[in-house]
Amino acid sequence: MAARRKVRVGPKRAKAAARTPAARKTPARKVPAHKATAHKATAKASSAVVGRAHWTNKGDVKLYLWEKCVGSPARAKGIVLFVHGSSMASTPTFDLKVPGRPDSSVMDWFAKRGYDTWCVDMEGYGRSEKSRNNNAPISQGADDCHAAATYIRKLRGNKPLLVYGISSGALRAALFAQRYPGMVGRLALDAMVWTGEGSPTLEQRRKRLDEFRATNRRPIDKAFVYSIFNRDHPGAAEDRAIETFADAITALDDSVPTGTYVDMCAHLPVVDPEQITVPTIVMRGQWDGIASVEDLLDFFRKLPNPDKQFVFMPGISHASFQQKNYKMVYHILHSFFSQPAPVYRG
Repeated sequence: MAARRKVRVGPKRAKAAARTPAARKTPARKVPAHKATAHKATAKASSAVVGRAHWTNKGDVKLYLWEKCVGSPARAKGIVLFVHGSSMASTPTFDLKVPGRPDSSVMDWFAKRGYDTWCVDMEGYGRSEKSRNNNAPISQGADDCHAAATYIRKLRGNKPLLVYGISSGALRAALFAQRYPGMVGRLALDAMVWTGEGSPTLEQRRKRLDEFRATNRRPIDKAFVYSIFNRDHPGAAEDRAIETFADAITALDDSVPTGTYVDMCAHLPVVDPEQITVPTIVMRGQWDGIASVEDLLDFFRKLPNPDKQFVFMPGISHASFQQKNYKMVYHILHSFFSQPAPVYRG
C-alpha cells in the first residue's frame, strides 16, 4: 500500500482558511445601556410585592381588605386570608415593617413565595366601619370572614382559601370554616382557645368581665400593647418589633370592640371541632397563656379530618409574627399550606 503523503498548508492558505465564515468567531452583541437598564428594571418590577386596597360590604357595613402579591394574582399558588385578633386591626399584625428586621411582613413573605395574600379589618377595627352600636362578637367576625372570602373568590376565582387566624381571630376563622367548609381549603389556628379551661390569661381577664359587658368598646394605648408581650414571657419579642407594632396599632385605633373579650370570658366554647371538616393545623406557642395545652389537645382530638397537625412552637408566647422566632412560625405555616393533598385515603 502506498504511504500517505502529508500535505503542508502554507502561511497564505492558513490565513485564508481563518478568514472563512466557519472559522470566524461571531463577536458578542453589545446590548445598549438603556435597554439593559430597562430589562433589569422590568425584572425587578415583576418580582416586586404590590399592595392593593379593596372594600366590600357585609350588608350595610363597609369592610376594608388589603391584598399583596407578586405579578398576576391569576398565577398565584394559592390565596391566603389572614384574620386578626381582639386588640388590633389586620395590617399591623400581618403587614408590619420593622427596620432592621427582615421579612417582618408575613404578607410580603408569602407573596414572594407565589401566594396571593389578603387580610381584612373586622367590623369595628382599623379602616372598616365603626358606626354600628354593637360590640362585634366572634360570631359577627365569622360573618366578616365570609363577606371577605365571598369578595375575594368573586374577584380572584372560585377556589377554596388558605385561612389563618390568631387568638380570637382563630375562633372567627374556625367558626367561618365550620359554617362554610367549601370556602376553606386549609385552616390554621394560632394562639386559640377552645373551652378556656386552665387559661391563666382568661382567668385574669374574667375579673373585668362586668366592665367589658357594660360598654361596646374598650380603650387601648401603647402601654396596653406592651402588656401583651409582658404577660406570658418577657423577652420573646424584640423591643423594636414591639414598639413598631404598638405604633401601627394605635395609629388606626384608640379603642376596640369588647365582644371577643366577653365571648372568651363567658361564652366558650363558640366552635365545635367535630363540625370543622377541613384540613386543620393547631399552632401552640410554648409560653402562650391564652389556653392550656390540655384544652387544645382535646379540641384537636375531636377534629374529624385525618389531615390535621398539632405543632408546639418553642420560644413563642402569644403574638407569633412579632416574636424573635417569627421565621420559624412562617416555615410551619408555609409547610402546612403547601402540603399536597393525600392521594390515598384508604
